[in-house]
Amino acid sequence: MQVFPIPPASGRGILWFFVIMMVLLGAVTLMMGWAAWSTRNSRAEVSPAGLKLVGDLWGRTIPLDRLELDDARVVDLRGEPDLVPRRRTMGTALGDYSAGWFRLRSGEKALLYLTDRRRVVYIPTLDGYSLLLSQSDPRRFLDALHDATGGAAGNTDEATEGE
Repeated sequence: MQVFPIPPASGRGILWFFVIMMVLLGAVTLMMGWAAWSTRNSRAEVSPAGLKLVGDLWGRTIPLDRLELDDARVVDLRGEPDLVPRRRTMGTALGDYSAGWFRLRSGEKALLYLTDRRRVVYIPTLDGYSLLLSQSDPRRFLDALHDATGGAAGNTDEATEGE
């Protein structure tokens, strides 16, 4: 038997392919890890500077004067079919955690940070979208928003709707 070796490839193309793949896989792994971490560590911070949403890629600060607090209310999404997220347009959905941009059944655009669909604060904005935020104490959260704007705590009947 005679053996005829095949000359090896230059290696540069293969090396670059593996380097690029490792960088991409590393980036995806970091993003998934960050998203998983965010499912347990997202929060909303209320201050005179605005409502700061802290979490994964969708966090931002929204000035209080852009929130329509008179129309904000506590909802239970099980009883509000129009407010249920229907389609994710740019966001994260891992188990019970939904964050980012979604379209609601009503067709409305919304920025979500949802973990518990029974205790949700619905806040329309002046910028063409609404916020849906899970809160442990939704009424206290709404009161804090009203206090930060210097306004009254709002209609407590409306604020406890859905509880």
